Formats: sequence, structure tokens, C-alpha cells
Amino acid sequence: MLWRMAASLVIKATAGADAPERCAQAFTVAATGLAAGARVSLWLTGESTWYALPGRAAEFELPHAAPLADLLEAVLAGGTVTVCTQCAARRDITGADVLPGIRIAGAAAFVEETLAEDARALVY
Repeated sequence: MLWRMAASLVIKATAGADAPERCAQAFTVAATGLAAGARVSLWLTGESTWYALPGRAAEFELPHAAPLADLLEAVLAGGTVTVCTQCAARRDITGADVLPGIRIAGAAAFVEETLAEDARALVY
């Protein structure tokens, strides 16, 4: 059941191709949160960081799951997508490398979002 949403939904995706079901779940919940009317912030950390790069989400495959590229596009259209600063640095990813609309930010920004009075945070 979808209900009227006033809260922020902060989702941290920590998995990529190494744990595809967990990764797909994070993106699916983010897109569903937007459809339910929540303000959504999707954080890409760990191996999910790669999906901030052009074409990478289109390479993701998981049977019976929505295409990751479509879910990412939906979140970018209606919410925010952030790549963890340290995760990006460990992969030599810079702001010039990521898709338009995706930012790179650190722990302080994540903590600020998750500590907002109306925020709910999920980690996958």
C-alpha cells in the first residue's frame, strides 16, 4: 500500500554486481519511494558506485528485475543521486566521469540528510 508521503527517504546502496539482488532492491525502493511521493536521495557506495558512470547501469542484469538504467533515470528525474567521495576516489572516479545530475559528496552530507527530522534511512 502506498500512502501519502511527507518524509525524506535516504537510501544507501552498498552493493553492485557482487550482490545483484541487494543492488536492485536499493534502486527499486528508491524509484518506488518517488512514486509514493517521498523525497528520495540515493547514495551509491562500494560497488554500486560504478553505476554512476555512463552506460554502466545498462550493463546490469538480474532476471525478473526492472532495468537498473530505468530505475536510475527515474531517481535522477525526481530525486538526488550521490556518490560517496571515498568510494569514488578508490575507483579513480571524478565529477567529470559521472552522469549529469549525479554529485560526489562525503560523510558529512550523508549524516546531514539522515539526521533530518523527517528522514528515514535504509541501507542495502
